[in-house]
Amino acid sequence: MMFHGCDLAALAEKYGTPLYLVSEDEIRERCGEIKRDFTEKYENTRAAYASKAFQTLEMIRIIDSEGLSLDVVSGGEIYAGIKAGFDPGKMVFHGNSKTKSEIAEALDAGVGTIVVDNLTELEIMNRMACDRGMKQEILFRVTPGVDSHTHKFISTGQLDSKFGFSIQETADTAVPAALAMDGIDLKGMHYHVGSQLLENTSHLMALDKILSLLSDLKARYGWTAREINCGGGFGVHYAGDPERIRISDFVDPIMRKIDDAYKDCVDTRPLVTIEPGRWIIAEAGITVYEVCSVKTNSAGKVYVGVDGGFPDNPRTELYNAEYEVEAVEKYYAPHDVKTTVAGKCCESGDIVAYDVMLPTLEPGDHLAVLATGAYNYSMSSNYNRIGRPPVVMIKCGKDRLTVKRENYSDMLRNEI
Repeated sequence: MMFHGCDLAALAEKYGTPLYLVSEDEIRERCGEIKRDFTEKYENTRAAYASKAFQTLEMIRIIDSEGLSLDVVSGGEIYAGIKAGFDPGKMVFHGNSKTKSEIAEALDAGVGTIVVDNLTELEIMNRMACDRGMKQEILFRVTPGVDSHTHKFISTGQLDSKFGFSIQETADTAVPAALAMDGIDLKGMHYHVGSQLLENTSHLMALDKILSLLSDLKARYGWTAREINCGGGFGVHYAGDPERIRISDFVDPIMRKIDDAYKDCVDTRPLVTIEPGRWIIAEAGITVYEVCSVKTNSAGKVYVGVDGGFPDNPRTELYNAEYEVEAVEKYYAPHDVKTTVAGKCCESGDIVAYDVMLPTLEPGDHLAVLATGAYNYSMSSNYNRIGRPPVVMIKCGKDRLTVKRENYSDMLRNEI
């Protein structure tokens, strides 16, 4: 089995397993599609990579070279961006519970836009900005009250959400408070309705509410938005899903609706921002494992145990995620055995994939789990004292190590 010009069995031998492989070619192709079908097609637009999906120094450098902005959600992600040489002025800082130290770090670093989640945060930020003699550009995170029909853990646009302001609170309380603050420059509104969305009905329903809100704010306060941030959540192909969705499938209807709303308006159409993360990185990554054991239990079910699992990919247990799995050395063999691929942790839920069709496998064979680029490395852990796998980038058929494998010593480095 080959991955972007590289022999997977050879890479498994060279770097060991488990092994994250990421195609730089695929990442750049996705960024190119965003530029062609969004930022270059429509004036006054920008795309910010939602780096929580997969953030390494090398990934940040690639995103920077492609001209995208960077969506960050913590002080650590801001720090990594700066270490990678990314301009903080092109960062968008999110989070529903930012600490005082993170707000201070963002202000001192010169983060371009901070998305404010609540009134407490707004007041703290205003005081800190005034103390520094600066005016911080912000957006309000607005919860529009739409159901995105995705897993409840990644649905964020409903009224009962830990994120953001309701439409009414935004209009009645948050906006007038911000407009009266000396340290705050309110640029516009941000909304995000959920993740892994395969169609854009909820995006458009939310956008209708945001546009109505902006019209109301103009009438009540004479305030005009300079930015509408439509978030991300654009879905990808995992297993059993439709083939990959083009970015234009999401952004064209969004832009038509926004442009229609402003075509007869005296105000200039605001900057429109999107924040794709998973859509850029998920299908660019795979994980390679070695088969450690093969057994058939008393119920007749075949379990294949691999040398990774929950620590390098918690999504199956967290979200009931499904994946396509391929046998590396036996790629062309008949896939006629219904197999559950089990992780190595002492955890019944540590399953990589349930009931996938694979060849008859033996210890020492390798499996490739597809579309693991998003929320695998970034959510990985040291559960059961298992080190995180390395990350190897592939470009034009050449491999290079970008994150080293964690060893036992690495896992103990902060313990005293």
